Amino acid sequence: MIKYLIEKEFKQIRRNAVIPRMVMGMTFMMIVILPWAADFEIKNIHISVVDKDHSTVSSRLIRKIESSGYFKLVQVTNSTQEAMPLVEANQSDLILEIAPDFEKTLIREGVADVMIQANAVNNTKGGLGSSYLTQILGDFATEIRSEWSQTSGVVTPSVQVVSQNRFNPHLNYKVFMVPGLMAMLLTMLGGFLPALNIVGEKEKGTIEQINVTPVGKFTFILAKLIPYWAMLFVVLTLAFVLAYLVYGLVPVGHYGTAYLMAGVYVFAITGLGLLVSNFSSTMQQAMFVMYFFVVLLLLMSGLFTPITSMPQWAQNITLFNPMRYFIQAIRMIFLKGSGLHELTTQLGALSLFALFFNSLAIISYRKNS
Repeated sequence: MIKYLIEKEFKQIRRNAVIPRMVMGMTFMMIVILPWAADFEIKNIHISVVDKDHSTVSSRLIRKIESSGYFKLVQVTNSTQEAMPLVEANQSDLILEIAPDFEKTLIREGVADVMIQANAVNNTKGGLGSSYLTQILGDFATEIRSEWSQTSGVVTPSVQVVSQNRFNPHLNYKVFMVPGLMAMLLTMLGGFLPALNIVGEKEKGTIEQINVTPVGKFTFILAKLIPYWAMLFVVLTLAFVLAYLVYGLVPVGHYGTAYLMAGVYVFAITGLGLLVSNFSSTMQQAMFVMYFFVVLLLLMSGLFTPITSMPQWAQNITLFNPMRYFIQAIRMIFLKGSGLHELTTQLGALSLFALFFNSLAIISYRKNS
């Protein structure tokens, strides 16, 4: 009996031309387009420089800031009053003020002050811009000190720090985001499609033809899950191909481990979709309820905001979010090459979620016999 039910689901998906187009469109958008937008690196920060010194050292500092790749020089002026209107008009994000006699003070005392004023309406841009500029000023001071010590023949002690980045050596943000967006893709499709499928049959009345048959609730739910489970495996494969073709990104770990974790997660998220459909009477109602859960899962998963940066009460809530464990697993597989022995916590948690949601979906399904 289950064979014919699964065959019926596949035929229904194939006849609905919207589903294949939506699946292909969402996969392309999430993997190819969204990583370019979901980039938390702040670049092209507009800066105004108030140079009251007009010395060789101040000119060199301005050139170093401009060549860093993070800042765009808007203007170089002589007074703060001339630079402030650009900040008020949102045409400048930072003002760097170089004091008079900057070079003389630096030579005579070894220390000279500059002032940074940040437009903190956008606190993220203002904070990161100030941090970038502070780091550039520190590097510039180190360069000047090193050059002057060589000129004077006096060797000053210095500590050289060489950074070695593990797992993402070039600090490419897309390497970090693409695996997470794969999890987002499976969550959106795996949550919405099964829920809308059952509710759509409720609205059309065709589900009553199955309810009066001797098909058990377990068989019915399983027949609903398997086609979408298979379809989402195809979606994941397509996402792997696009990640390789567009970004040259391949998992350091084994593909089999990624498919196993994805299979358990998809089983859990489709179970949640079926559970929502059992308590929904219309497609609009199912969409609103699923949208509420999906937004909550995304925001509390660590996809955009690190879980360790959340307050402790929010971190405790994320323990009940299956998407958290799958994002951790897929990123560990892609970036670290983790195997099953390192993913036992994530695999165990996802298995419990899959068992919980699907058990509730079976129990809550109301079948008229």
